[in-house]
Amino acid sequence: MKKVLCLLLAVLMAAGCFAGCASKTDTPAPADSATPPANNATPDAAPDADAAPAGGAFKLGGTGPLTGGAAIYGNAAKQGAEIAVEEINAMGGIQFDLRYEDDVHDAEKAVNAYNTLKDWGMQISLGSVTSKPCEATSAETFNDRIFSLTPSASSTAVIEGKDNQFQMCFMDPNQGSASAQYIADQKLGSKIAIIYKNDDVYSVGIYETFKTKSAELGLEIVSETTFADGADTDFSVQLTDAQKNGADLLFLPMYYQPASLILAQAKAMDFTPKYFGVDGMDGILTMEGFDATLAEGVMLLTPFNADATDDKTVNFVTKYQEKYGEVPNQFAADAYDCVYAYKQALEAANADAGMDAATLCDLMISQFTSMTFDGITGEAMTWGTDGAVTKSPKGMVIENGGYAGM
Repeated sequence: MKKVLCLLLAVLMAAGCFAGCASKTDTPAPADSATPPANNATPDAAPDADAAPAGGAFKLGGTGPLTGGAAIYGNAAKQGAEIAVEEINAMGGIQFDLRYEDDVHDAEKAVNAYNTLKDWGMQISLGSVTSKPCEATSAETFNDRIFSLTPSASSTAVIEGKDNQFQMCFMDPNQGSASAQYIADQKLGSKIAIIYKNDDVYSVGIYETFKTKSAELGLEIVSETTFADGADTDFSVQLTDAQKNGADLLFLPMYYQPASLILAQAKAMDFTPKYFGVDGMDGILTMEGFDATLAEGVMLLTPFNADATDDKTVNFVTKYQEKYGEVPNQFAADAYDCVYAYKQALEAANADAGMDAATLCDLMISQFTSMTFDGITGEAMTWGTDGAVTKSPKGMVIENGGYAGM
């Protein structure tokens, strides 16, 4: 009897050994495993092991208005970043784990969203999409030593006094002075009216530098009027002032929502000046319920032209349209460039995702202040130690429901 029991135990032990070996070598990972294939493609299409970062994927986070009135901007940035991450992860080598949190274009909610990302383990940041929220979150990333590259928060306060805060977009002062220069060079208007939002750092910053540059260039400003939250639906007073002073060009340093109302109300009062806007107006053509014919002829400066024929832009626009069913705007393109700029900087620094945020922060400061980057929103881009980008704006005009170069 003892011999039989010993024999049975031996058989059971052998079976256990075989099962243990099989679990280590033959059993596939569960379908919902948190570790995807290294190249984000098929399991048997492994990337070059030498190129793979030692620590896995870099945790890249950002906040933006994914819901609410400014959601066009936040979702565009998120979607542009998603395409870049998909492309880069499919290459092997540098890998990203991207996460966006909704800040509803609100500074307090943006800080809460940032804290969620920080708890998640964010190592590098895309900051916030819009200026006021990014002013709040940039203070947090500065204190926490998390490097941040925002695609579109253009306020000077985002980067002032913060050595680890960088921008892919033009700063507000640059947009204002560049717009005045372009209007003067192209002789677009002789009498200019300005309507700006006086409780928005984005709008005020552009207005102030536009006015200063216009004085230098001899541009005549015949009307300056403002509005604020709660008074942004009726623009009859502002438009009447511009019209009675003979304005032939209306400069609109604002986001697309109030601009859409201004265009409609000006038409209703038979006021037909030329219109010149800034990058915040990019997105007006995809605004739900907006009559795109009202924007025909509107001019603006933007770093991105979706109709460009270079391979990089065509590839991005094609993928964006296939994935999201619409033409990408400048916010999407800048976010796409942000991720590729991170890829270049991380590779050049020989960084790996096992490094902590503070270590990566120092490496990114060194790389971004010394490298040159070619993207779809500009070639030979550089950054100063102040975090501001140097690249050339493009003059665009809305024609036949789309953007065309000027």
